[in-house]
Amino acid sequence: MTAGSPLRERKKQRTRQALIDAALTLFGSRGFGGVTLDELCDEVEVSKRTFFRYFASKEDVAMAPLEDMWRAFLEGLETADPDGRPLLELMEAALLAALDQVADDAWAGRALLSYRLSRQTPSMDAHTLHFCDSTMRAVLEILHRRLDLPDDARPRLAGDMLVAAWRYALDGWAAGARDRPDGRELAARVRDAVAALPGSLHLTAAPRG
Repeated sequence: MTAGSPLRERKKQRTRQALIDAALTLFGSRGFGGVTLDELCDEVEVSKRTFFRYFASKEDVAMAPLEDMWRAFLEGLETADPDGRPLLELMEAALLAALDQVADDAWAGRALLSYRLSRQTPSMDAHTLHFCDSTMRAVLEILHRRLDLPDDARPRLAGDMLVAAWRYALDGWAAGARDRPDGRELAARVRDAVAALPGSLHLTAAPRG
């Protein structure tokens, strides 16, 4: 690595973050469909060619805060020590570690904006579903490569339960968020949601009295 490499990487990161911040500000004030890619690039003073070095689409840049957290989760799974733990517990620990890695106050504000935009924009919702599917496939690839797991439905279902707990936690966090959303509160909601999973599997479907 040359002496200039760290400086170049920091510059790339600043450009990427500037695109994210500008996108969330513009989309939040004018609506997702009210901002063209040209206008976004003009705001940051970069070319569309530069934009596409970092993101594949407007949806991609708008969802970057939440998707970056899941990328950190995948990186954590690559090195997580299984230590004989239940698979769901292992994945929960990796998810919470990813949140701890990214979730400062600035990230929490961006994540909340991304979430709210996704709820209002059909193309972003579709993008999220595609990202979730590709992320789950990556999770299963990592788990089966690193761990001695059965070749049946259980690893996938464990992953799906973690995602369901995440979505429940994120929905509640976003609904109750104040002007200064707190990433630690989101992590606490994730813990509570995962802790509720075993009990949810044994709920009795009794009729009302």
